Amino acid sequence: MRAAVFFVGSVLAFMAASAFGSAVVVYDDRVVEVTHTLADPTDLWIDIADLERVNGFVLKPEGACLDEICVPVRQTQNSDIFITRQGKHWFNVAELADRIRQPYVVDYDTNVWSFGAIPAQRASFVDRAIAPDFELPDVDGTQHKLSDFKGKKIMLLSWASW
Repeated sequence: MRAAVFFVGSVLAFMAASAFGSAVVVYDDRVVEVTHTLADPTDLWIDIADLERVNGFVLKPEGACLDEICVPVRQTQNSDIFITRQGKHWFNVAELADRIRQPYVVDYDTNVWSFGAIPAQRASFVDRAIAPDFELPDVDGTQHKLSDFKGKKIMLLSWASW
């Protein structure tokens, strides 16, 4: 009987270990380590508590929202973007990216995910005629942000050597 209890306990421990993993997410010049992910061969399921840390979205009753972008998410039943397992809520970041047409790449061997710019946010720069803030060094190596020149006229000159 003792061997059977040990065997069942070992199997349960293995199942628990294989059901959860970790991932590294690269987005918006940040690297975020997510220590608990739900095992899935193609999608990134994270604890909803990590959602804002990963990509800035907040889960609200109406859905996953970031600024003026809000993707409807039904939180009362399991779906391809939201599920409940063992009383814990999980959110599929890859499915969210697909819905908002956000490009991403993943290395499944290391579970490293890199998400690109959200098209709806980039379009808002054009609509508002406001350039995104960026930072570059001058010829002396001093860093300058575009926002440092707010209210001043500037000329941006770029070239490529190829």
